[in-house]
Amino acid sequence: MIRILLVLLLLPGLAQASPIRIKDLVEFDGVRGNDLVGYGLVVGLNGTGDSLRNAPYTEDIMSNILERLGVNVTGEQLRPRNVAAVFVTATLPPFARAGGQIDVAVSAIGDAKSLLGGTLVMTPLTGADGQIYAVAQGSLLAGGVSAQGEAASVVRGVPTTAVIPAGARVERELDFDFSSLRQIRLALREPDFTTASRIEEAINGNFGRSVAAMLDAGTVLLDIPSTRQASPAHALVRVENIAVEPQQRARVVVDQRSGTIVMGADVRISRVAVAQGNLTLRIEEQPVVVQPNPFARGETVIVPRTRAEIEDGPATGLAEISAGTNLSEVVAGLNALGVAPRDMIDILKSISAAGALHAEFVVN
Repeated sequence: MIRILLVLLLLPGLAQASPIRIKDLVEFDGVRGNDLVGYGLVVGLNGTGDSLRNAPYTEDIMSNILERLGVNVTGEQLRPRNVAAVFVTATLPPFARAGGQIDVAVSAIGDAKSLLGGTLVMTPLTGADGQIYAVAQGSLLAGGVSAQGEAASVVRGVPTTAVIPAGARVERELDFDFSSLRQIRLALREPDFTTASRIEEAINGNFGRSVAAMLDAGTVLLDIPSTRQASPAHALVRVENIAVEPQQRARVVVDQRSGTIVMGADVRISRVAVAQGNLTLRIEEQPVVVQPNPFARGETVIVPRTRAEIEDGPATGLAEISAGTNLSEVVAGLNALGVAPRDMIDILKSISAAGALHAEFVVN
């Protein structure tokens, strides 16, 4: 109950949404990152690497690297436990130049137990076109830890993933002439006709003439020559800082794992009556060990003992939720039911199924 109050009562202030910069609402056409991926080898692990019997591809890449370095390992049986095959991923940011450095993420693909303390050997990173755009290498920073003994082990976090800050150097630039663009599309991150119309009006009002046109709910077209700026970059500098008050669909988001409920400011509920029960099923296993009498023939056996019961706890009864015209009234009506957060999620599902919840219902 406390979680509902804390999460929902923090949101009424969203009803008076403050203006947001256009740069925080849209993506500019051509100004985006590109995904890179590579396949490499991590060395220097403390016995937590791949077992080559279960990951033969690790031996293949290790042999290839040694051959390129002039070490002949033909016919050799390699069985180290301090190496691991990994996938290396990164994002090439827009306008990245040769010589710049970017972060990379490293993930084990074999049966390695941990990448803690490892070093990534030089790994080319390719784009969707198959071209190499960066090369990664460096010491790993693992986000988890694992320890193992003779009879027990403990793992915290995910030790089979790691990052290398500024671990890749850009070797190839994207062939994109941004300065020659005559039109730039502004793609809304959350498509909405009202928001797109407001962006169009705000841009045209700022320039004092028609320089932008709404194409659909997710796109606004900016005409660069009409802005009378020195270049597309200068035009975007002026456009991206214009403030607009966005309009979004009413939405209820619930997380069933944590029992968290978040409601947008425009959520409305029609007048409904709700009754919620509390049924508990409990099963307990209490096995009993039965032994024969001393010096008697027989053997010790375990006799199962199961206790099962269904408990019908107190229910909320039939309660009426009045129609809410704002978020505060909706929250007050739901909290009047006096149920736990996880029960509230089921109630919201039922209200949505009944057509009384006027919002998009999202379950994670």
